[in-house]
Formats: sequence, structure tokens, C-alpha cells
Amino acid sequence: MDYEIKRLLEKAKQAKENSYAPYSNFNVGAAVIGKNGKIYSGSNVENSSYGLTICAERAAIFKMVNDGEREILAILIIGDTEKFLPPCGACRQVISEFSTNKTIVYMCNKYEKFKKMTVDELIPLKFSIDFL
Repeated sequence: MDYEIKRLLEKAKQAKENSYAPYSNFNVGAAVIGKNGKIYSGSNVENSSYGLTICAERAAIFKMVNDGEREILAILIIGDTEKFLPPCGACRQVISEFSTNKTIVYMCNKYEKFKKMTVDELIPLKFSIDFL
């Protein structure tokens, strides 16, 4: 496992420990590395009004954006799942907003194994500014 993935994995695992998921008990952590080289992490935060819940991926990306960074080089998502954990549809759209065709998505399982793909592979027909 290369150094960048190790760093992302450690930050995502730490974030997962801070997850607030009393309703689903589905704890997720994510970490993104921006073009500036800084890693931003986030966890899912549930709410009794489910629509107000935020996923780990968006929490991490919004931290990145609030720090002034606008480009994701890579993102890693981890949960306590047997299968590789993909981002939900809302997160895919937010990931694509701040990605290039070279952005890498690492989807991990609870064994810290991962599947790697580009954003274009994950979201081949993504909605973008080209449609506006």
C-alpha cells in the first residue's frame, strides 16, 4: 500500500470513530486529499430527521472547500462492511463537482482492502456545469 493511501486510510478510520450514527449504527469515515496536499477527513452525522443527515464524504469535502481548496486528488471511504463501500448518489455528485478525470476513489471494506477507480469510471454520465 503506498504512502498516500495509508495516510488517507488512517485519517478515514479516525474519522469513522467520530461518526454519529445512533439510528442506523452504520459508521462511515472518509478522507480526501486536496491539490494542496492537505488531507481533510469527515464522518457521517445522522439526525432524527433523516433528511438532515450528512455523509462522511460530503463532510470531508465541505471541510476542504471551507479551507479554500477546490480540487480533490483522491478520496477514500471506509465503513464496517464486507463489500467495498461506494459513495451514495448525493456524494458522487459532490465528489464529481470537485474532481478531475484523474481523481481517484478508494472504496474500502472493514478489512482495509480497497477497490480503486477514477471518478469517470464511478460516474460515467455525471451531471456537470456543461449542462447549465
